[in-house]
Amino acid sequence: MLSYGFLSTHPPTRCGLATFNSALATQLTADGTRGGIVRITDRGDDLRAGPGVVHTWSSRTQAGWRDAATALNAFDVAVVQHEYGIYPGADGEDVLPLLRRLTVPSIVVLHTVLRRPSARQKSLLEQIVTAAGAVVTMTDTARDRLLVGYTVRPEKVTVIPHGAADHVRVPADRRTRPHLLTWGLLGPGKGVEWSLRALARLQDLDPTPTYTVAGRTHPKVVEHQGEAYRAGLHRLGAQLGVAHAVDYQNDYHDQAALGRLIRSADVVVLPYDSREQVTSGVLIEAVAAGVPVVATAFPHAVELLTGGPGLVVPHQDPAALADAIRRILTEPDLGARLAGRVRPLAADLRWPAVAARYGALAERLVAARQPAVSAASA
Repeated sequence: MLSYGFLSTHPPTRCGLATFNSALATQLTADGTRGGIVRITDRGDDLRAGPGVVHTWSSRTQAGWRDAATALNAFDVAVVQHEYGIYPGADGEDVLPLLRRLTVPSIVVLHTVLRRPSARQKSLLEQIVTAAGAVVTMTDTARDRLLVGYTVRPEKVTVIPHGAADHVRVPADRRTRPHLLTWGLLGPGKGVEWSLRALARLQDLDPTPTYTVAGRTHPKVVEHQGEAYRAGLHRLGAQLGVAHAVDYQNDYHDQAALGRLIRSADVVVLPYDSREQVTSGVLIEAVAAGVPVVATAFPHAVELLTGGPGLVVPHQDPAALADAIRRILTEPDLGARLAGRVRPLAADLRWPAVAARYGALAERLVAARQPAVSAASA
């Protein structure tokens, strides 16, 4: 039975990578397998170490990657979450000497693969792939982008989807009015302003929809901009005459509360501005929960929703957003068809199945390494 060391942001830090790492670590160690978290922290993070954290790498610690690597080397396999912004150094370059210092096989999970990286970002990612034992992308789009735009060995790259909780088992709490939902950490680029403009175009429906925007403002946004984005949304809603129909839930929902909220939605709306986003945990959670999705054409949405359980619309186009939402709310057969397309996907997207694929990849890495180690020591 292999043991796993995990390097990532991690709760109580609240971000997508922390949530992902927590879920993956929980699943891979659920049967008693030994595991430990090496948590990366930044200024402003809650520094209390949660269960399973064996070492904390502060971004302010000079050459902190040395001790982080030592902690990871106490396990059979290191699972490293990668995003340019979470590690110290320019573009998070300090993760590279850490990978080179590892004496155990490593799996690097790429949460972002940029289509137009800077020269530094491109070179850094290529070196990370070279140093890693294996690399995981969560979509075919990200894998194709990596193979076409970067100089990497294709055999190192495996596609394993982002995992999702099993919200389908949560009873659907349907409301008297159609319920639209967007959730996740809030900040510029979330595109909620386009949803508000779409909501204003849906006021002729009877009954009129309500819209829930759930989630706290991203800590990095609060640090640099305060609550300016959230305040701007409140002002825009008032100007559009839809403020009464919008519920801003400035909370961080646990899995049980989030499951109930998702299952109460008639449509999940993902109006993101990004044209680069190759991975969206929110999108996966919505699809796995069986709720129809309307999303802008960011890469993960295009790959998962085209011909599948949702509708894709152009960016920053409230008319198109409103038309797609209207179709789902007023065409019963469409909503049923979209929900029906989830079933073939859902089982593969849930965390137990996703974690099993990481476990199989880890076992292959360790098995391939043993003959090489034996030969080197002979």
